[in-house]
Amino acid sequence: MQSRPDFVTPDVALQPGVQTLQIRVDGMSCASCVKRVETAAAKVEGVAASAVNFATETLSVTPGQGFSAGALVKAVRDAGYQASVAVITLDIEDMTCASCVARVEKALKTVPAVEDASVNLASGKALVTVLGGKDAVPALVRAVEKAGYKAKVQAEAGETDHREQAKEREIAVLKRDFLIALVLSLPLFVMEMGSHLYPPLHHTLMGIFPGNTLYYLQFALATLVLLGPGRRFFAKGIPALLRLAPDMNALVALGTGAAYLYSLVTTFAPGLLPVEARHVYYEAATVIVTLILLGRLLEARAKGRTGAAIRKLAGLQAKTARVERDGQTLDLDVGQVVVGDIVVIRPGERIPVDGAVIDGTSAVDEAMISGEPIPVEKGPGATVIGGTVNGSGSLRFTATGVGADMMLSRIIRMVGEAQGAKLPIQKLVDQVTAWFVPAVIAVALVTFVVWLAVGPEPAYTYGLVAAVAVLIIACPCAMGLATPTSIMVGTGRAAELGVLFRKGEALQTLAGIDTVVMDKTGTITKGRPELTEIVVAEGFDEAEVLGLVASLEARSEHPLADAIVRAAEGRGLIRQAVETMQAVPGFGLIGTVAGRSVAAGADRYMVKLGLDVTPLSGRVAELADQGASPLYVAIDGRLAAALAVADPLKETSVAAIAALKTLGLKVMMVTGDNARTARAIAARAGIDDLVAEVLPEGKVNVIKDLQAKGAKLAFVGDGINDAPALATADAGIAIGTGTDVAIESADVVLVGGDLAGALHAIELSRKVMRNIGENLFWAFGYNVLLIPVAAGALYPAFGWMLSPMVGAGAMGLSSVFVLSNALRLRRARVTDVAIIASPSSAKSST
Repeated sequence: MQSRPDFVTPDVALQPGVQTLQIRVDGMSCASCVKRVETAAAKVEGVAASAVNFATETLSVTPGQGFSAGALVKAVRDAGYQASVAVITLDIEDMTCASCVARVEKALKTVPAVEDASVNLASGKALVTVLGGKDAVPALVRAVEKAGYKAKVQAEAGETDHREQAKEREIAVLKRDFLIALVLSLPLFVMEMGSHLYPPLHHTLMGIFPGNTLYYLQFALATLVLLGPGRRFFAKGIPALLRLAPDMNALVALGTGAAYLYSLVTTFAPGLLPVEARHVYYEAATVIVTLILLGRLLEARAKGRTGAAIRKLAGLQAKTARVERDGQTLDLDVGQVVVGDIVVIRPGERIPVDGAVIDGTSAVDEAMISGEPIPVEKGPGATVIGGTVNGSGSLRFTATGVGADMMLSRIIRMVGEAQGAKLPIQKLVDQVTAWFVPAVIAVALVTFVVWLAVGPEPAYTYGLVAAVAVLIIACPCAMGLATPTSIMVGTGRAAELGVLFRKGEALQTLAGIDTVVMDKTGTITKGRPELTEIVVAEGFDEAEVLGLVASLEARSEHPLADAIVRAAEGRGLIRQAVETMQAVPGFGLIGTVAGRSVAAGADRYMVKLGLDVTPLSGRVAELADQGASPLYVAIDGRLAAALAVADPLKETSVAAIAALKTLGLKVMMVTGDNARTARAIAARAGIDDLVAEVLPEGKVNVIKDLQAKGAKLAFVGDGINDAPALATADAGIAIGTGTDVAIESADVVLVGGDLAGALHAIELSRKVMRNIGENLFWAFGYNVLLIPVAAGALYPAFGWMLSPMVGAGAMGLSSVFVLSNALRLRRARVTDVAIIASPSSAKSST
């Protein structure tokens, strides 16, 4: 989710009752705009009053009964203007299951200023789209606290270590409490279960502990467990019950509490129960607590690994920077570097901030940013990215991006927002889990009543065991973790490969596409013309011809001229003196270079000069059919050579397109270039279907036509003219080397700058959705199968009852299974386009 500008501060704090929200509105240009915005806002249900301040470009709204922030934003948008909104990330504490997610979201949406709220159980975060910006935070926090949870604004980057320490403390506390519960529960388990497995043990214990002494000992041990390590379940579960919003803690509190209270009656007031029903279940209550604590400990450790990608990215940030200021070279904290500073990098150092190289040459390892393993050569004018590692050379560069504006910071922000996103499939899961815990409680009560009515004696005992088993076996934790954990790990793995999901929803969308439409220039091709071939006439030397024509073209502003000059520089040719130069409009250039007459231009220019191009025309025609633009050169009145300049394919384009086809996708090219060049590029790239010579709106029309025919498509592009198409497609994929406008319009950004990233994005989206499907199948299947078993469905036929202790163990393991399955995505393999062209080569690589 993209971060957007904060609002102007509200006049008063956001809290129940009368309040005024100040909303920035973009697009107002005159007094009539004011009236239109006011009228549009006033018509929205729940708006008690509205007024626009044209000078400050703000809309003041007093919410009333039934006010909806989303409806207000839509009304302003429909009127032709844009109401700014802010996205706030909150850290939510004490969430333990999927039902917690539903309650926190519901609580946040009761705040009038909230347009939307999405809560992620795996990350413990809430993304809130809100009117009022950060001034809305107090109301958001109060709403969450009223629902029984804790909330605070997400920690800043500098507080990451503190957040990690808090996570470690949580794990340490869980480990301590689990060990305490284990030590205290083990004697109870041995005494009770041992007596069932080996009856003489019961008689031995009764001899050692006469009368009710054994029960008293069990009572003491169970009380220590429930009041110690198990206290958390009652402290959170009972208030949730009283609020009529039970969660997983409430289920555990009910189950263990029922077993404990029943045992208390047997121990201290046995006369209240029939003789045949006088049993104790202290061991069940304590072992349940122990096993659930073990499950939560394993779950906490697994959750810690789901955020490994962001921690790895954050760890790339250099701590210090060597900066030249006022004639001195200083070692500063990276936070003190400002835009415009001159930064000095020595061999092997990590680059602290983004910048543009002033002098020096080196190769920089950008693998952790782009996913590309080969170091990138850097020289004057090249850009460097903070967090990457310098090679063996030294560089001096001007800082262009620091702090939150660094590419690394933006990547971390994008990944974090995508990880907190809620897929459409998750919203369906949330609707189910919102009713799950109350439904489980109802099933447990019905189970108890049915056993009392028709069960064998002792019916009390059977009914209690079955009801407690139902309460304990239910696992909304696994349901709630099934989707967000896969998203977190999958988007993290994608980031390692240079694929950034700006919108988490794109994971589900990309997995369902059947067509990939892509732009040509800068997407399939490099987007920068290069000299691809020199066809030399008899009697001329290639280097001599290139040196002379490059010297002449250095004075030209023609697009092809730069390619020729760069090719000469790349070969180390020294530019020669140009004595005269004249442009012949529509034909080419002519001049004197180092005392020699040089002319360069189209074939018609050579004909005009009286020269025959036939000796070179055959090869030139072949090059033209391949998409190259030919340029003829004459030296001293003789035809010397033909130069072919083309926008070459990116190294991975052909292999990536072939791989996309192997996924069963239709690949299509849409470009504004001329049809002949487009056909040539499409043929070389392996694309069968293309549309050429279209304007930006033409690309949009092509996409809409395909969508009207039922196609689910992704568009890949990099230019400003691609932005409308990126926004129109079901999923927009922007080449990261492209324009900011294109990137902002896309759902997915490819840092590496080639089509291999688009392939990886689609492959990973499919793997993530398959992983989510596996998790949901397990989570829901587990409950569908085991809740009836726990209720005693198998007893009439087989005499089988499910022990609450077994249920507690299975419940914990279900969450661990879901997390472990999601963590497999950390090692998800994607196609290596560098070797796909070889049929005998392996087709996947990490």
